[in-house]
Amino acid sequence: MADSGVARFQGKVALVTGGASGMGAEASIRLAREGAAVAIVGLIDDPRGDEVVREITDAGGQAIYVGADVSRDADCEAAAQATVDAFGRIDLCLAAAGILHAQYVSGEVSDDDPSPRSRETHIINKPIEYWEKVLSVNLTGVMLTNRAVARRMIAQGDGGAIVNISSGAAKIPMVGSADYSVSKAGVWMLTRVLALELAPHDIRVNTVAPGVIDTPMALGLSQDEERRAAFERFVPLGRLGEAADIAEASLFLMSDQSSYITGQILHPDGGLFTGS
Repeated sequence: MADSGVARFQGKVALVTGGASGMGAEASIRLAREGAAVAIVGLIDDPRGDEVVREITDAGGQAIYVGADVSRDADCEAAAQATVDAFGRIDLCLAAAGILHAQYVSGEVSDDDPSPRSRETHIINKPIEYWEKVLSVNLTGVMLTNRAVARRMIAQGDGGAIVNISSGAAKIPMVGSADYSVSKAGVWMLTRVLALELAPHDIRVNTVAPGVIDTPMALGLSQDEERRAAFERFVPLGRLGEAADIAEASLFLMSDQSSYITGQILHPDGGLFTGS
């Protein structure tokens, strides 16, 4: 599946969490297109993961699907080991798994989804188990993924690259979404700490923090034309981002083109957070 013109990842092995849909799926497909073997990590028994694997393998690439709960240490270790067992090593990691709120179901938009405008979602009213659920997936899950991968990269002895998906919410507080905003700010600081800790092993760690992206997590913007248009008016470039925009930013940070970049946050946001 390697592109004859561009094969930045020929012979590399990548592990991608959240790889069954949205930005993770797009990045997985593009990694494979540029030569990487890809372990796609997603929800257990998620048929969309098999579809992404099929798309990659039908095009001549290499991919496996691993079901895991990224908030569980044992699952992250098992996913990293399954990658090594299948492909012999891990060179690259994209930690893209995340949830918008505690009741979020990937790929689904429901009328029951909590609105940030509702006082029920404010910190003083939010059930503690909702807060803990979001942080366990969005922050602890990234940490567990990073360290499971880094342990194997260190054992290999020849470096690697890790990219974590944060959000513009790491910089801009969102009323009613404290758990999400705090988790994404935590990913940014986690990235900076890991970049320092792993630099002696030639492992780079960076963060991509998207603006408003047209994916299943974006509260159904593709189904609500009026709401979508309102968001687009706030973006200097005049459009919502697409999964491909985030995938390309992530692939850049995983590639040798960014070999002197670590501990940084990149905002593919159409200019939305300029000046913030």
